[in-house]
Amino acid sequence: MLNRKDFLKTSALGLGAMALAPSFDQLFAAPHSQAVPKRFIFIRKSSGIRPLEMALRSFSDSDKALDEKKQPFAVSLDKHELPKWLRGLDAHKEHMTILQGLSAKMSENVHWSFSSVMGCFKSNRNTLSAIKRATVDFELARLFPSPFGHVELSFAGGRTGIVDGYSAPAPQTRNYCYADPETARNELFKSVLNPDAVNSDNDMLSFLQTKEGLKVGSIKGHERQRQELQINSIDAIRQRNSELIKLSGSLAEFLPELDPVHADGGPNASTPEKQAAMTEVLIAALKAGLTNVVTYTIDGLGTPITGLPGNETDRVGIHPLGHDEAFGGVPAWKTREQIRISHVNQIKSIVEALQQVPEGNGTMFDNTMIMYFPENGETHHGIGSESPFLIMAGNNCNLNISGRYVRLPYHGNEGHQTLGNWYTTLLNSHGNPIKHYGDLDPEMSRKKLPQTGSIKQLMG
Repeated sequence: MLNRKDFLKTSALGLGAMALAPSFDQLFAAPHSQAVPKRFIFIRKSSGIRPLEMALRSFSDSDKALDEKKQPFAVSLDKHELPKWLRGLDAHKEHMTILQGLSAKMSENVHWSFSSVMGCFKSNRNTLSAIKRATVDFELARLFPSPFGHVELSFAGGRTGIVDGYSAPAPQTRNYCYADPETARNELFKSVLNPDAVNSDNDMLSFLQTKEGLKVGSIKGHERQRQELQINSIDAIRQRNSELIKLSGSLAEFLPELDPVHADGGPNASTPEKQAAMTEVLIAALKAGLTNVVTYTIDGLGTPITGLPGNETDRVGIHPLGHDEAFGGVPAWKTREQIRISHVNQIKSIVEALQQVPEGNGTMFDNTMIMYFPENGETHHGIGSESPFLIMAGNNCNLNISGRYVRLPYHGNEGHQTLGNWYTTLLNSHGNPIKHYGDLDPEMSRKKLPQTGSIKQLMG
């Protein structure tokens, strides 16, 4: 008989799922309400984004000088040529924002940020006890409820299956994520593909609610809190499963088809193939209304890169690439650029797919914001002084940002804005009145510079 430990290890409804489950009253609020939900896609990349890589080649001399000196200014993108790696989005410049000058020193930097870049705290190299709060993606998911609440996808480390994620639904609680396209498809659309398995999950969840299944009497501290959170979430997940089975007929039309190369984790699939397949699953989950918030770690330092144009026969390592090691005779900078191009291809696919789906008086993309950013700051060994963001936002975006290159005052200067200010802006503009999200920057505090609240110039 499958026991609790084995169930939690093998089922998508494991520790992470139970921790993040919303109340049943919220589960189906967004898909069945008349109000059109807002959607947020966070795409995390490793090894930094160098601010110069985001700069516009057609800057005037005066704007170029301001950018190089990291002085604040803004220009319209429609008058400028995008960097080569961003040109796949040329047709969508009116929806693009290049946001420079945010800092992330309150987050973990150097090689990895783990949960911290999404939660604005030091992660102590991924220590569970260091997770201070729910990450911003979960906070946004609570504002726009959906059956899954939040979906996390990841290609970090070349993993497969269901593994630990980087987002956090609550303090001292780590999310789970889907680490390959086949797993993501099978779990998100389980009620269509395998309704018997969902019913089996429900049977085990009923068992877990008994005293025999979960005993918390002798457990104390954070572990007790996590166990109690699991218990309180079980019923919500059971009801979600039951409702998903009822809706399986309508969900079936959104079921993505995957090439057989992705079977069993896709060991023979190239990186571009894996990315394209995961993007298809992401788009399908949004179209089906299964989620309104997705966090997608598109690569990590340990992610093997194969099949990349220019390095088709190489197995590129992102970490040595960050130290300027060439692969296949191709300069490191050029391979890094090609990796970013492959990421932009996925962003383009999302934008154009959602633009084809009618919603309200426009399309699904009108109510969607995509954010592409480095998990660890401005370079391979980031220090968090800069964290560039590429943002694609539809016509109904609640912020006044689209179509511009915006450079904010540099770190340590009057008017500087941190990652916490940016996340506060997102939350404030979408219904969460929090005064400030995340930890404060120690250097800004020492200088007694204001650093709380939203970025007023970006508010709609």
